[in-house]
Amino acid sequence: MNGSNGAHADGVQVITLDNPPVNALSFAYSASLLREIEAAEANPALTTVVIAGAGGIFSGGADVNDFATEPTPETKTVRDVIAAIERGTKTYVAAIDGNALGGGFELALACDYRVGTAKAKLGLPEIKLGLLPGAGGTQRLPRLLGANDALQLMLKGETVKAADAKAKGILDEVVEGSANVVDAAKAYAGKPRNRIAERQAQLGVQGLGLFATPFVVAQAHKMVPPETNGGFAAHKLIDAVQAAIELPFERGLAREARLFEELVRSAPSAALRHVFFGERELSKIPGLPKTEPLAIAKAAVIGGGTMGTGIAITFAEAGIPVIVVETKSEAVEKARETVFGMFKYQVDKGRLTQEEAWTRANSITFEEAYEELGDVDVVVEAVFESMPVKKEVFGKLDALTKPSCILASNTSTLDIDEIASATRRPDKVLGLHFFAPANIMKLLEIVRGKATSAETLTTGIALGKKLRKVGVVSGNAFGFIGNRMLFDYEAQAVELAEEGVPLERIDKVIKRDFGMAMGPFAVADLSGLDVYHFISQSQGGAPLGRVPIIAKLVEQGRLGQKTMKGFFDYDKSVGKGREPIASPDVAALFRELAVAAGVPQRADVTDDEILARCIYPLVNTGAELLRTGIALRPGDIDLVWIYGYGFPPHHGGPMWYADEIGVRNVVAAMERFGWTPDPLLVEIARSGGTIANYSKELAHA
Repeated sequence: MNGSNGAHADGVQVITLDNPPVNALSFAYSASLLREIEAAEANPALTTVVIAGAGGIFSGGADVNDFATEPTPETKTVRDVIAAIERGTKTYVAAIDGNALGGGFELALACDYRVGTAKAKLGLPEIKLGLLPGAGGTQRLPRLLGANDALQLMLKGETVKAADAKAKGILDEVVEGSANVVDAAKAYAGKPRNRIAERQAQLGVQGLGLFATPFVVAQAHKMVPPETNGGFAAHKLIDAVQAAIELPFERGLAREARLFEELVRSAPSAALRHVFFGERELSKIPGLPKTEPLAIAKAAVIGGGTMGTGIAITFAEAGIPVIVVETKSEAVEKARETVFGMFKYQVDKGRLTQEEAWTRANSITFEEAYEELGDVDVVVEAVFESMPVKKEVFGKLDALTKPSCILASNTSTLDIDEIASATRRPDKVLGLHFFAPANIMKLLEIVRGKATSAETLTTGIALGKKLRKVGVVSGNAFGFIGNRMLFDYEAQAVELAEEGVPLERIDKVIKRDFGMAMGPFAVADLSGLDVYHFISQSQGGAPLGRVPIIAKLVEQGRLGQKTMKGFFDYDKSVGKGREPIASPDVAALFRELAVAAGVPQRADVTDDEILARCIYPLVNTGAELLRTGIALRPGDIDLVWIYGYGFPPHHGGPMWYADEIGVRNVVAAMERFGWTPDPLLVEIARSGGTIANYSKELAHA
């Protein structure tokens, strides 16, 4: 229920939002809040209503679960609450402590005045769910800030800190302390109503008047992705802000509501909400006994290369002191340069103060000897991807760290159980697979071996959260989840190239048309073809595709971006050396090897076939990982590919995308290609079900 302390002698009533954990404005809670607003309006002794939030938060906005619920005529939403405030006669003041997001921020915008604490954060993040603000945000914020600034804030979906909100005019006052904010809000009693809805929206672009609106709107549409490639909500949001400029408030509000309903029912929003809920499920591990995680007060990283340095920075950013063990002095100097360069960059961007950056940078220390690790709580090994090397490292760590210390490997493909066999504490061993660059990429694969204890796994999950990573638990198998799927994806891209499809066309279809962050050949060049070749050799020498193209390219010194030649050529004058340039030499080599191997050359390959042959292997291998228990849920696989490999979020990940296409259609296409669909896919297709429903069955098994 809402907390309300009733009327005061000064004619002020405080209504406190109290719906833990984030004071969500669900349908049910909005009905309760509406009754309180109506009661306050009916009380002649009141002149002013202060709306505050309990628990150090104003409101996290609407309940996302409600978006999948069809409202009835009796359903009350935050729109009804805001409408009651709008037509009311009292003065309304929002007392904001902590987050005021989404519908919570829209509720505050409906008030006449807004007072915040120094820790208040305000924002409209609906775009991240493929939506737009649907309770007047697209109409009120342009009237408060100007249409241009309001649009930029909503398109980015970022939060605004209290000081910045005051400077922009969003907050009328900033005070210290949650108690003081309510007192400060009460001081607005008796002030005249100040409804944003009664103002005229301005374009807000210097030097341009309202006559320039069509030009500015057209430019805004050009600045966001196409509707069919991740920009559906952005274009609708621009349309809503245009309505704020051109239409009276009530008509603009109606336009916003229609656009919001269109987005709620759209495939991109459904996919993004799937991602949102998938993240919430990550730490729920079926069958894992409840246990408290170990405290991680100090960490270590073995290896001061690019990956090890990135991992060390990640620990430092989380406030965990870290020792980097590196014996090569040149590697140490390069690592130090990287560390201080990264923190200087954050100071330059205004993300850290000089003092904060200095403290974090100096929390990373470098040592040559393992003997310095006697008091660390976790060690992450980030040395060369070789089983003998890693087992040697773990043997040393086992002897020289305290018994409670967790030993983690950053391996991307190797057997965690075999690594653990080099220790006398296999229960304390797990994989923590960071993705490069480790201090930027959000994904962390948490790999449990057969002996990994519940306490160790729970600690790994908690550590991932502290490091601000999207931590996905995986079973122990070659490549875990992400890289196991990657090799099948890359193999199909290679096979298409063997059949005569230009590499640049394949990458275009996957990147520009479908929306992946990079095409498969650009990804391989970034990772290094020597890495692919080494992994191939370690797995018995099977080539990626039907011909030994990677082996030949490595022989020629074409290792990828690191040598400025791989599948593509690179030129430092073009895109800082990162922009792929088609290589006639590679095309000729593909043709030569393919013809010699009897691979037919085709001129009839469509873009749809390119897309299906690259993406459907992800679905097939993902189904195998689900069936064998390596991946716990389809959503886990989707998150790995979104956060680790740049799969377009508006398609929800490979498993969600298969449901979007229809599993029956996916299986039929696989059979046309001559593939053997995984038995799980065949069963889902036969039953007419979805992969997402399989997730629910597994979760409740």
